[in-house]
Amino acid sequence: MNESRPIRFHHRGRIVEVADAAPTKSVLDWLREDAHCTGTKEGCNEGDCGACTVVIASLAGPHDADAVRGLKLQTVNACIQFLPTLDGKALFGVEDLKAITPDRALHPVQQAMVECHGSQCGFCTPGFVMSLWAGYETHRACGTTPSRQALADELSGNLCRCTGYRPILDAGQRMFELPAVTLDTAPVVAALRSMAEGEETFDYRGRFFAPKTLEALAALREAKPEARLVAGATDVGLWVNKQFRDLGEVIYLGGVKALQAVEERDGVLRMGAAASLEDAWRALARRWPALTDVWLRFASPPVRHAGTMGGNLANGSPIGDSAPILMALDAQIELRRAHHIRCMPLPDFYVDYMKNRLEPGEFVQAIVVPALAADRQVRGYKISKRFDCDISAVCAGFGIELDGEIVRTVRLAFGGMAGVVKRAAQAEAALLGQPWNEASVRAAQAALARDFTPLSDMRASAAHRAQVAANLLLRFWLETRPVNPLPPSATSVFAAMTHEEA
Repeated sequence: MNESRPIRFHHRGRIVEVADAAPTKSVLDWLREDAHCTGTKEGCNEGDCGACTVVIASLAGPHDADAVRGLKLQTVNACIQFLPTLDGKALFGVEDLKAITPDRALHPVQQAMVECHGSQCGFCTPGFVMSLWAGYETHRACGTTPSRQALADELSGNLCRCTGYRPILDAGQRMFELPAVTLDTAPVVAALRSMAEGEETFDYRGRFFAPKTLEALAALREAKPEARLVAGATDVGLWVNKQFRDLGEVIYLGGVKALQAVEERDGVLRMGAAASLEDAWRALARRWPALTDVWLRFASPPVRHAGTMGGNLANGSPIGDSAPILMALDAQIELRRAHHIRCMPLPDFYVDYMKNRLEPGEFVQAIVVPALAADRQVRGYKISKRFDCDISAVCAGFGIELDGEIVRTVRLAFGGMAGVVKRAAQAEAALLGQPWNEASVRAAQAALARDFTPLSDMRASAAHRAQVAANLLLRFWLETRPVNPLPPSATSVFAAMTHEEA
């Protein structure tokens, strides 16, 4: 084990060292209380409203298509990011835009907000500005101009309660028309490179450990089986902020590059457990474009940038949106303890509410989606009270393969319908070997009542969930029936949306 050392990160033109902050102190609290950068606001303090949005920069890898001159810029919610996770990275807040434009009063992003009247009370404005700035830098580096809908997607994690989104989207388009100003990334890249070399495991105050390799992680996890594993902290961060829990020793997975890899070989898609939700969902949607809707409605960009696919599965929430989709794809989960690796079908991983088959000293290493038959049709559906940035009442992942009009293979997985995400075995049995027609679908709908006894809570009643689940099965048939299936433009908001619509 290495000796403890301070947290080191680049902020406002220099490398900052922090040695006396609590291991679970948030980036937001450090900015406001210690750095006195109060432009970043605290709203919900749970990663929902986006008022605290900042941009984290890391060195871009060879496969980062949206790199900005050597940097990967990503929006995150500062309120649920633990300060030690910044080690070796760069932090940008709203005050930094002035340093980028020393000869001007305002950055083009800010000027566009002024010209388009994109701010009223102003509390949410810094978060919107940072999300817009990340998009501004990324799109300019890639030589693209985003559509209005693309801007809306990028801002889906920023909530405004008084201005309304039309003038903010106007500003998002206007900023590309103003004289260009771009970040000088060279000194930031140099600073990050100077911090890149170092110990195999970063130890902060003997409480926060960040291994850099899989081998170091495996050894550390075996030695500290009771330590709390943290990847994006998009859930664990709330334990600290809202429940005031002491996490004890923390093992942070974000420094293990091998865990972040997303690779496809011979039709098999392998996603490291610490691959961000954004990267993992992008890979899934690339192979199955029909999953784009679920991808863009999974939480928000700041949450998807920080959160991980492996964390979403290991958390085991019955309303986690990843598991139903992956079950429809016959995904397996790869577990590791020391040098021993075992795999199991994802449905077998869950035992009961928030309980799984992880053994002491074991961790999730990867999610593996096998090569599937080319004719498997896959869909994902998310039902929630709010369209963007909301928790599901019901999430469904469906997959089907046909021999002519006969069902050869079927997968029907639901979240929000039981204490765990699981497949609808009775409904699948009702369809297997039957014609893929409305009569078979009606039989499967009836069988759903034997598969699930959903609960009523603040998101939906039991009756609503049961009806929605049955309706989604009918929708799936309408979209995949052999004769006259509904096109994406008839069912997908994103496919139907024009560039002028918001």
